[in-house]
Amino acid sequence: MIDTVVVAPSESDSSLAGVSWPSIVAGAVAACALTLALLAFGTGLGLTVVSPWTGSGVSATTFKIGTGLYLIVIAMIASSIGGYLAGRLRSGWSGVHVDEVYFRDTAHGFIAWALASVLGAAVLALPASTLVGGTAAGATQGAVTSASQPAGPMDGYADTLLRADPATPAAASNNQSDPRGEVVRLFTRSFRNGGDLKAQDREYVSKLVAARTGLNQADADKRVNDVVTQIKADADAVRKATAQLAFWLTASLLLGAFCASLAATEGGSLRDGTWASRAGR
Repeated sequence: MIDTVVVAPSESDSSLAGVSWPSIVAGAVAACALTLALLAFGTGLGLTVVSPWTGSGVSATTFKIGTGLYLIVIAMIASSIGGYLAGRLRSGWSGVHVDEVYFRDTAHGFIAWALASVLGAAVLALPASTLVGGTAAGATQGAVTSASQPAGPMDGYADTLLRADPATPAAASNNQSDPRGEVVRLFTRSFRNGGDLKAQDREYVSKLVAARTGLNQADADKRVNDVVTQIKADADAVRKATAQLAFWLTASLLLGAFCASLAATEGGSLRDGTWASRAGR
């Protein structure tokens, strides 16, 4: 007969979990609140250094670089404080190896940073979507007002189907009082998702410009080409600015994760009284 020996877990291992969620939540909430406060301060600071007047305020390049650096500073400050609180406020672990304590503290800081990032995204999602939605609604309302008619997904196809040569007398007699709505719909459909103006659409717009402005066909073609080039340049600038912002955000998130993890280990060491021994080795 073989005797089975059952080893009961120690009191420290059974009573305390490896993750202290109250300290993690406290650190995450503090980091999220500090991030919002610093963002509000940065918004006000940014409005004081920009100006719509030429030659006043900082340049666009300086503003973009300054914004990216400020995002990194926000992430480092908020994540460090949140990670420090997550490590300092955690429950003590007795009888746990020093390397395991170091890993748990690092994990507490990282989880606090992750929770703060999720909370921040959830809190900022509604204001951002409201701002973007309001801007889009304003742009749509402006297009509708200028066109004096609603713009739907099928209006572009209807415009193409009912299009007439502006140079003909019949088209001139039936011409709309303001063709802005048709041009807006045509450009919106053509340049959506990086598209371009088709050859037949470009020819039609050139004739429309010539008929409405009195320019000869060559000058009308040049004006259309200049406007199309400007649209592409503006769209490319927006694309590059968005990509740069994404890179700055990625860098700030990565640095925030590192700062939160490091600060949590420092906070845990100060709580356990082992910070001096760790700093001296």
